[in-house]
Amino acid sequence: MNVSISGHHISITDAMNTAVREKLTKVERHFDQIQSIQVILSLDNSGASDGGQKSHKAEAIVRVSGQEMFVQALDDDMYKAINEMADKLDRQVRKYKTRQERKKVQGAGRDGRYTDNDVADVAPVI
Repeated sequence: MNVSISGHHISITDAMNTAVREKLTKVERHFDQIQSIQVILSLDNSGASDGGQKSHKAEAIVRVSGQEMFVQALDDDMYKAINEMADKLDRQVRKYKTRQERKKVQGAGRDGRYTDNDVADVAPVI
């Protein structure tokens, strides 16, 4: 799995890099067919000038065969945003994996011949 971490209006520290990589190992444990993950950590100072909080944003783009998944999380603390982003990503990956497994199971018995279970699904010919 190829992981790239970049920063926008923020420099990536070793601690941030380690936190992101540790959180993404959980995602990789659930689904091993991930091709790449691109993580963008950014700092939005738009509210800071009038006394508002700085907003830390963690975004991730995950590429699996045939699809891309995108998640983002906003928080006052960068590490909380990273944790939330990883949790959202983990939910999306597990949901994707479940869908793929269901497709595989549903398509397994379909070879063009009817079974006893399929006869009830067919409308009678008049």
